[in-house]
Amino acid sequence: MKTIKSKREFERVFKAGRRFSHPLLRIRVLHHDEGGSGGQVAFVAPKRLGNAPVRNRGKRLLREAARSCGLPFPSYSVIMLATDQTASSKMQDVERALSKLLTRAGLADGN
Repeated sequence: MKTIKSKREFERVFKAGRRFSHPLLRIRVLHHDEGGSGGQVAFVAPKRLGNAPVRNRGKRLLREAARSCGLPFPSYSVIMLATDQTASSKMQDVERALSKLLTRAGLADGN
């Protein structure tokens, strides 16, 4: 899974990307017009969520949900942000929430 690493790319996605929210997670999505570029994804858990084990669990749930939903999609950069409720949620709930957000973003079908 190719991840977003540069500060410049993060800023680009945050500035120009569309945002979608759910109580369990938030995403920012940016479509790249230049063809052939592979998709990228990033996982963010801010310090305000708690100590390192809480943030790590949140990111672990986001990574697994991303895998199960088929991320990254070609030509799209997606930043996934954990919320206060992410770490205390079940994996299936996070997957469902991500699937709903991706459907709203037009990246997945509504199955």
